[in-house]
Amino acid sequence: MRIKADFRGASLIALACLSFAPAARAQQAPAPAGQPAAETPAATGDIVVTAQFRSQRLQDTPLSITALSGDAMEAKGQTNISEVAAQTPNVTLAPQNGYLGPGIIAFIRGVGQSDPNFALEPGVGMYIDDVYLPTLTGSLLDLMDLDRVEILRGPQGTLAGRNSLGGSIKLYSVKPQGDGSGALEATYGSYNRIDARGHIDLKLADNLFLRVSAATKNRDGYVKRLDYAQTHPGSNVPTQASDAKPELGTLGGQSFVATKAALRWLPTSNVEINVSGDFTRQRDEAGASVLLFANKAGVFTGPSATGGPRPWLAGVNGSPVALNCAFVAFGANSCDTPPAGYDRRFINYGTYADNATRDGQMAYKPLSLTPHSNLDNYGFAGTIDWTISDGLALKSITAYRHYEADWSFAEGAPLQSSMYEQQQSNTQWSQELRLTGKALGNRLDYTVGGFYFDTKGKFTGRIDLNYAGIDFLHGPDPTPATNKALFANASFKPVDALTLTGGIRSSWDTKDYGYVRHNPDGTAIQGPCQFFLGAATAGPTGVGNSPNCLLFGLNGLQAHFKSQRTDWRVAADYRVSPELMLYAQVSTGYRAGGINPRPFYPSQVRPFSPETITAYEAGFKSDLFGRMLRFNASAFYNDYKNIILTVFNCPTAAGTEGTPCLQPTNVGSAHVKGVEVETLLRPTSNLSFDGSVSYLDFKYTSLGSANTGVRLDMVPPFTPKWKWNAGAQYEVPDVLGGALSFRVDGSYQSHIYVDAVNTDAAIVSTTTAGAGGGPLPTLIATSRIDGYFLANARVTWRSASDGWSAAFEVRNLTDKYYFTSMNTNFSSVGVISGAPGLPRTWAITIKKEF
Repeated sequence: MRIKADFRGASLIALACLSFAPAARAQQAPAPAGQPAAETPAATGDIVVTAQFRSQRLQDTPLSITALSGDAMEAKGQTNISEVAAQTPNVTLAPQNGYLGPGIIAFIRGVGQSDPNFALEPGVGMYIDDVYLPTLTGSLLDLMDLDRVEILRGPQGTLAGRNSLGGSIKLYSVKPQGDGSGALEATYGSYNRIDARGHIDLKLADNLFLRVSAATKNRDGYVKRLDYAQTHPGSNVPTQASDAKPELGTLGGQSFVATKAALRWLPTSNVEINVSGDFTRQRDEAGASVLLFANKAGVFTGPSATGGPRPWLAGVNGSPVALNCAFVAFGANSCDTPPAGYDRRFINYGTYADNATRDGQMAYKPLSLTPHSNLDNYGFAGTIDWTISDGLALKSITAYRHYEADWSFAEGAPLQSSMYEQQQSNTQWSQELRLTGKALGNRLDYTVGGFYFDTKGKFTGRIDLNYAGIDFLHGPDPTPATNKALFANASFKPVDALTLTGGIRSSWDTKDYGYVRHNPDGTAIQGPCQFFLGAATAGPTGVGNSPNCLLFGLNGLQAHFKSQRTDWRVAADYRVSPELMLYAQVSTGYRAGGINPRPFYPSQVRPFSPETITAYEAGFKSDLFGRMLRFNASAFYNDYKNIILTVFNCPTAAGTEGTPCLQPTNVGSAHVKGVEVETLLRPTSNLSFDGSVSYLDFKYTSLGSANTGVRLDMVPPFTPKWKWNAGAQYEVPDVLGGALSFRVDGSYQSHIYVDAVNTDAAIVSTTTAGAGGGPLPTLIATSRIDGYFLANARVTWRSASDGWSAAFEVRNLTDKYYFTSMNTNFSSVGVISGAPGLPRTWAITIKKEF
């Protein structure tokens, strides 16, 4: 793909305009009204956080929290939130795979979610300037003009609130200061990467400040889509190319532009008003994907009307093309001989076309899709801070957000077991009020407040499932939901060194789900299937049945979910000395339940209950040897109940497994324990080392009543047992009128599974009925991503006088081949596809600050 010139040009023009904005300096604006004055950060890099509704030094906050400043993220070359997880214990953040669209997979301490559907709440709360984001779609956030990122581990039931039982990820933007400062930077790198970003901070009046920021990121795709017929002359596969070129396109390309404007007004000495608006537009290629396993005969159930087979794809000689190892370009399940000149690790033979022969039961073929992953995401927020008196302040946070997401996915072969085009839209309003005060001679800090959240989501899709013999329109399914909450938190110091904290939050959730199902041309699905009425057909998907008759009865169904929950937290921290703080806490959290959003039969319209957690944690935070060494550690034990995971097994009324199936289910309960350590060492002013290590032990204690395939010895998806990272930075002063810094980072995670049902290596025969055949008698199916280590390096020169800097970076130094996620429903769909991470890349960045 060539990145679209209109986005690239418009973005660069906007950023160039920022660089020529007036640079008049203004006096520093006062601290935000209603907030305690922030302590001056020490040389060790202290960060002030607001995790407990008040400003505190990170080292004084009795929580497992990783906080990163904007400068720290820039030093590591990080540009989106998923990259931050590399140095955060027990946190997994990964881009969604192509099947699930433009979003993020988020897990903390074994709690999270990978499915972006509105019916499922994320187990990790995502926030921008304290505004909650209710879905994984649209949450792969760019790190544009940020003051800091706070990653809180463990349930935040009383602090962050809604559905944050695994933890919370909070992004905080830089506030306008009116000092005339600004910056402009540009990046060029591998795969024709062209990025630009910048900001300007202006004083409009003595009490009115404006900050405008913008960013654009562009990169060509790194997975090649090739026409199998042209790259394998003489095969039985018909060509899908429109000319003699074997390349059909690429996957994984990016075209992104975002802008934000923030206005800060100080109408009086005790009132501060912040208003902001932001807009993001993505026009990406479909997500990077390669085929890892293929094993289907490639025919629909039963004979055609003339007695022959019903192929998914008719070959050059008219006989069906089998879906087998011939289309797997790399790995243990490959029997392909890829064409010369291509990296076989990044080859995809997908055509995004389903050329099945049309018949009376499959009446809506052929189907062609455009590979894409689009997102329009915008919002407005207004925050009012009113200092009522020296010991009392009121904060109001009002926000509106909306997004439209549209993406397509196809398996990496010329014939399709399944293919999708899906859309999600969401509109949300939220309002939060906090009254914060001090009492008892400033020994008591308290916050009371309320939260209201209203969201209206819709999901629509063309769902083409050849493996199941159905091809239909899903939606638009409306999913309106509300959340209301009242909360209170208080911290009391009986003596100066000891702080006792308690909190409570009561929440009320409602959610409705409406099911809309039609044939692809919009007509009503007819039913019941003729097979069930006694017709002599080859099952309900054989010729002689009405198209999609298995779905008959779903259209128009309605489901409702309602729940109430009260969470609490008690904590204590003790300042042993200025260098050491001890803390312990017990807290609870929950994630709302709901209704299965993807039933394929009316019997699959099933509810799932909320999941809950009770967490016990103890730890310490220390600054030792004259603050040369920072060493923080925590240990936790979680009692995790009614765990919600998506499974491929749907028990029917007769007790057998229903296919197809993709159903959220309460799979069981577990005990989870672990340890986390974070450290920062600065032996000299020019040299620093940082790192972390985490261990997590997840044990199911009981299983749900449904036969989901989950066993007691399994673990949730995206939950590594071990995770560690280490970084080093060294600065050389007085180099060409500036400072030269060298930084190296490395991170490791042990193996993970991508499904609720863990499969290490299942041996699958290619010779049984319905299998794909081919030269390999058996294939190896897995839902496991092996552990891997990634390393990055960056060299930066920064001028001492005029604000210029230049950086050169290499990411994935060892060119490690790894996967960020996989789709693994091999038993029914017959394929496994993986989303490979970027290979080794390089980039050069030039920046001017003024």
